[in-house]
This record gives sequence, C-alpha cells and structure tokens, in this order.
Amino acid sequence: MADSPIQQRFDPAFRTALVDGLKGFERYQPVRDPAVVLKRAAVCITLIDADTGAGAGAAAGADHQAAFVLTRRARGLRNHGGQWALPGGRLDAGETAQQAALRELHEEVGLELPEDAVLGLLDDYPTRSGYLITPVVVWAGDNASMVANPDEVAAIHRIGLEQILAPDAVDFVSIPESDRPVVRLRINDDRIHAPTAAVLYQFRELIAGRQTRVHELEQPTFAWR
Repeated sequence: MADSPIQQRFDPAFRTALVDGLKGFERYQPVRDPAVVLKRAAVCITLIDADTGAGAGAAAGADHQAAFVLTRRARGLRNHGGQWALPGGRLDAGETAQQAALRELHEEVGLELPEDAVLGLLDDYPTRSGYLITPVVVWAGDNASMVANPDEVAAIHRIGLEQILAPDAVDFVSIPESDRPVVRLRINDDRIHAPTAAVLYQFRELIAGRQTRVHELEQPTFAWR
C-alpha cells in the first residue's frame, strides 16, 4: 500500500480509496499457540455520514465528512458493561467474520447491510479475555438510520474520522502487569482502550497510508476479564 493519506469526505471517491487501501493491506495473522483456544469474534468499523441529516434530503454536492459508528455498551451486560465498543460479537457456528459482523451490526444498532457493504478486513486482534477479534470494515451508504437495541446498547455515536486522525489522538502508557504498551485513543473528552482502541488505531494508520501492526498492543487490566 502506498504511503499516502486517504481523504475522508463521505463520497464514492473515499469508498473507492478505502477499497484500494484494504486490497493493498497485507493482513497479519499471528501464529497461534495450540495450547490457547481463543473464541472467534468480529467487530464492524462502519463508515457513515457524520451529518445525521444527510441522505436523500441532503444538499447536492454537500461536503459531508465521514464518521464511524461507536457504541456505549449497556451497563447491565455481564461482560464489559458501560464500555465503549464497536458493534460486534462472537461468531455463530458456520459464520464467517463478515457475516457475524453484519449480523451483530443489525442486532445492536438496527442497521441492516448487504454482504457487498463489506470493504475488507484488518488484522485479527487477540484479547486478554479469550477472544480473537476480526475487524470488518463496512460502508453504510446513504440514509443510514440507527436505533439502539436497549438490551445491548446504551447509546450510539457517529464519531468523525478527524478525531482519530488528530496528531494527539493516540498515546501509549505502561502498566506494571505487562511489558507491552497500553494503547489509548482520545474520543471527545474520553479515552478508550484496547481492543477497541487497537482496532481503530490500525484503521487510522490505514487511512494515513501506513501498515501498522497492533496485535502486541496491550489492554488495561479491567479488560482482561
């Protein structure tokens, strides 16, 4: 993949550039320890118009910016309640990562997309809680409206890509429990952590024209359960 940034206007040119970037992305799948069994899961990096009023009624030629879908998990969930997350979950029997990501997107935020909405995949990310997550990049297109499933999602947010592309969006900290750096990503006035931060950091690097590996980036201890 060429070392050149992708523009982020929500238009066909951006979609084409993302497809080209993902085609040139060499997925890294770390060698797995046969003694460690990880459950397969998938998450959606869902590209959408940052303007909630965009779509069929939007002004022709409007210069809308691209965003992605980020949720706040319902606090009553048994695992990781109240945390920031990309839509996603565990693969059902016989599902591909792409199919699981689209299914979870529909179940969590009510957005039903066809299989050709999938633009490509990023690197698998192994979590401390026992999952191997495949990030699936999808294009939501125009008129994408969402409704949170209250059993799983407390709130849905459209996060403009300029937030994760800001020079100070990403930082790394140390923890005494690991010699690996913990990645953090600034969203609004909050910090999100791996695995979500690791996935979005790699996507940020893809947009910037770089192939950056993230599987060795650490998660905070509260995410180890």
